[in-house]
Amino acid sequence: MAYDLITMGRIGVDLYPLQTGVPLPQVTSFGKFLGGSAANVAVAAARLGRNTAVITRTGDDPFGTYLHEALRDFGVDDRWVTPVPGLPTPVTFCEVFPPDDFPLYFYRRPKAPDLEIDAHELDLDAVREARIFWMTGTGLSEEPSRTATLAALAHRARSGITVFDLDWRPMFWSDPDQARPFYREALKHTTVAVGNLDEVEVATGVREPHAAARALLDAGVELAVVKQGPKGVLAVNREGEQAEVPPLPVTVLNGLGAGDAFGGSLCHGLLHGWDLETVMRQSNAAGAIVASRLECSSAMPTQEEVTAALTAGAVLTDTPPNPRAAQQADGEAAK
Repeated sequence: MAYDLITMGRIGVDLYPLQTGVPLPQVTSFGKFLGGSAANVAVAAARLGRNTAVITRTGDDPFGTYLHEALRDFGVDDRWVTPVPGLPTPVTFCEVFPPDDFPLYFYRRPKAPDLEIDAHELDLDAVREARIFWMTGTGLSEEPSRTATLAALAHRARSGITVFDLDWRPMFWSDPDQARPFYREALKHTTVAVGNLDEVEVATGVREPHAAARALLDAGVELAVVKQGPKGVLAVNREGEQAEVPPLPVTVLNGLGAGDAFGGSLCHGLLHGWDLETVMRQSNAAGAIVASRLECSSAMPTQEEVTAALTAGAVLTDTPPNPRAAQQADGEAAK
């Protein structure tokens, strides 16, 4: 069976404060959620009806068990999620200061299990047969994950759609110059590159959005997607088509996870064969919906929610998106 989407990369447990505008030392309660960009993108696409799986590793501990259960609950195949004895499942804390300040604190020491993905353990045939394969820049930051990621790309040989989520996290690298050779190598094997302004600058050395998109195309991809924050998103393909779409109005609660919702919707739209502007509008709306919610994985929208937001011309947040969010809102009201 060929999957619509296989992602490969980071997974962990997000421990997000249930109080907004409060520094971590004063936070008294947290919610526990599935996290990590590769896992979140797989969840986002599954929520839109796609058949998805993730390649990653966890600790051999209760948090690892939780992540397996969460993936299955979201409809994501966890057959390639394996434990690493002796390494703890990563946890990530954040602070929530809407609308635009969400500091992240990664606990991935002595080493994150998802960086222990080994090329010899990959199901390369499944990777090649997937309609979309999605990999991340973080997976290039250390061995053996780096070799495994490049091996998966080489075996896939640009069959189908191969997406490079640039996913630049400076805490995982000593400096951008260390990352660039591996980013350049990965770009040779991918058909789509996705990143924000910081990420495209690391990949290409260029920050201006249109110039960065051209540089990504010159590096070998067929579609370059540059996320510009409040200025929206720019997409340019090799045929010369271009779409520049403004963001959907939203009252931001937590901006973390919006990019992963964008990614899951991007995959959904590419598989549908929608035109470039439609794909970008749908993906922008999915990201905006998640930005209006506290969680990441469990906040990923359905197609009906994306359509409703586009029809309304904004993300409406009068009604909590799901029972878990409703419980959190009730808890906030009681404080």
